Amino acid sequence: MSRCLFQGLPTAVRKTMKSRALLAGCVLSCFLGGCASSLPWVDSQQAAIEKEKYGLNADQRIKELRQQAKKSRSDDSEAQAEFSRELVNEMLAEHDPRVRAEILQLCADFDNPSSRAICIGGLDDPDTLVRIAACDAWLQIGGDEAVQYLANRFRSDEDVDVRLHAIRDLGALGNEAAIPVLAEALEAPDPAVQFRAVASLKEVSGRDLGNDVNAWREWAEDPAAYREEWSVAEVWRQIF
Repeated sequence: MSRCLFQGLPTAVRKTMKSRALLAGCVLSCFLGGCASSLPWVDSQQAAIEKEKYGLNADQRIKELRQQAKKSRSDDSEAQAEFSRELVNEMLAEHDPRVRAEILQLCADFDNPSSRAICIGGLDDPDTLVRIAACDAWLQIGGDEAVQYLANRFRSDEDVDVRLHAIRDLGALGNEAAIPVLAEALEAPDPAVQFRAVASLKEVSGRDLGNDVNAWREWAEDPAAYREEWSVAEVWRQIF
């Protein structure tokens, strides 16, 4: 009976009813076949199950570490030291380089032996991303010690990206103690290293001799002589 009634309907109405029936069938099939996992409330439940089973993912761990670090910055020195000791364990156990890089960035804010140990150890991490993060951590820490560690990283690292990053950070430190290692970088066979060394020498010296590597080599041999020469020229400009 119902089939006869359906066939008696106009063609347009029959097509509409068939389309709706197919749509309803697809929806039912999705629920029965497992497609319901794409629904937002099901995704949320699945995420909670995975979190309990597998723990936090990398992004979640980074977010949690940032929150803990923010809280620790307002604590006293002993509490900060305890947090840094916890970070040592996190660093040793962490397999994701992004999380290790984040730990290094956080450690640069804490002046205690555990944080410094992480920043030193990070320079020898097997992952390039982490070694670069360690260079940036020492840039943030600053001082002659930073010059020493960045210089060693430039001289010893086999990855050119890390070496370039170390040179860049040496320039950003603005510390004249970095001049000897930057002068070494001028002798590198890689033009990219030479160019980066020139840019860093401009930052450290406050001078601009252009991009002529030979001019910077000459300057680096005796920066004091150039400083005296500049001072005399400045005096004469003021007089005349």
